[in-house]
Amino acid sequence: MPPTRRIAAALLMTLLTAAGGCEDKAPAAGLVAVPSGREVRFVDVVTNAQGARGAAARFRFVAPDITKDGSDAAADDMLALCNSYAVPRISGMVPQPQQIIISVSATEVPFGEAAPDVVQFFEAYSVKDGACIWDVF
Repeated sequence: MPPTRRIAAALLMTLLTAAGGCEDKAPAAGLVAVPSGREVRFVDVVTNAQGARGAAARFRFVAPDITKDGSDAAADDMLALCNSYAVPRISGMVPQPQQIIISVSATEVPFGEAAPDVVQFFEAYSVKDGACIWDVF
């Protein structure tokens, strides 16, 4: 086999091996990693509803195991979701969001509908220098 083909074959095997290794480390479909370790799944982003500061991007998530007593862990998770999930996705949105709102609920709730029997947490953030800053909501 000519040297160029051996090199190409070796590179191909390296790439295939590396790609196979990546599959083992990929998170379950739709799950987003958070500090608490709970299962959090992205639902959608709503951009056509104004926030307190004008244009807002509302990122909605479901975490089936959240409870009313888990507000501290939920707050840490929501800040992480804002920084690691929402901020990278607002680039290029028109109009540019002035506020990011993160919601996490125990079950999926249609946007804008009341669901008093479902545990839900909401936090609002402004973005400065690529990082989320908690806002009063």
